[in-house]
Amino acid sequence: MAKGRPFSFGTDAWDPQHRFETSWILSPWVLFFLRALFSLYIFTTLVFESIWWCFDASDRCRSSQEQFAYFTVLTYWGLGFYFLFASIHTFTYARTGVPLLDKFPRPLQALHSLLYTTIVVFPFIVTIVFWARLYSGHWFPKVISGWSNVSKHAMNAGFAFFEIVVPRTDTLPAVHMLWIVVILALYLCVAYVNNAAKGFYTYDFLDPSKQRAWVAAYVFGIAVGGLLVFGIVTGMIWLRKWITEKKLGKTGKFAARNRNAQVV
Repeated sequence: MAKGRPFSFGTDAWDPQHRFETSWILSPWVLFFLRALFSLYIFTTLVFESIWWCFDASDRCRSSQEQFAYFTVLTYWGLGFYFLFASIHTFTYARTGVPLLDKFPRPLQALHSLLYTTIVVFPFIVTIVFWARLYSGHWFPKVISGWSNVSKHAMNAGFAFFEIVVPRTDTLPAVHMLWIVVILALYLCVAYVNNAAKGFYTYDFLDPSKQRAWVAAYVFGIAVGGLLVFGIVTGMIWLRKWITEKKLGKTGKFAARNRNAQVV
């Protein structure tokens, strides 16, 4: 993104300090391993759960198919793909000193940056809304339901927190606030298309027959909450950079072929 031109991809060097692939405390190889492990866990959870519901539910695979209408599940897939791509970029950086991401066209690099923003913002929205609004207060009767909900409504925030604290990523671009709102609005469209096509609301607070005018309040509140989480996450990243780089002097652990990188 060029200075003064928030909607321009820019022509300057992309992430010259390799902040997306390095950590202030972990070596690139360890960071690669953890990101790959997180990706494996997330995809294992999603695939195993889909197969389980196909065999366990009376409607066969319908419950598994309907999972793709839920914002929770979509953001969890997003986490899985982020960690998959991030592990690949970190691996190529650790091995050669040049991440695969550096060879991508600028639009794909910008999309990777936006993907990072979504996976450090949306999981906290999912977790807060679930435990504050959707959770009934009674623990789940089936072990798999408890495991699934903890994975998608608690561990998801832990994964996001890891990406805020451990890597050397920079603060979130302000223009991403717009895209956070746009993505939330697009999901709102998905929720109502799903109701029109399949006859159910993914979240009861989107049902105007039950919530009436409160639907608008919920939608507006989640949008504002998304921007608030965006601001808090940006502040956390700034604080991490200030403590680790300015106060502790930990400028990052680089690949063997990239030891002369400088922090800016």
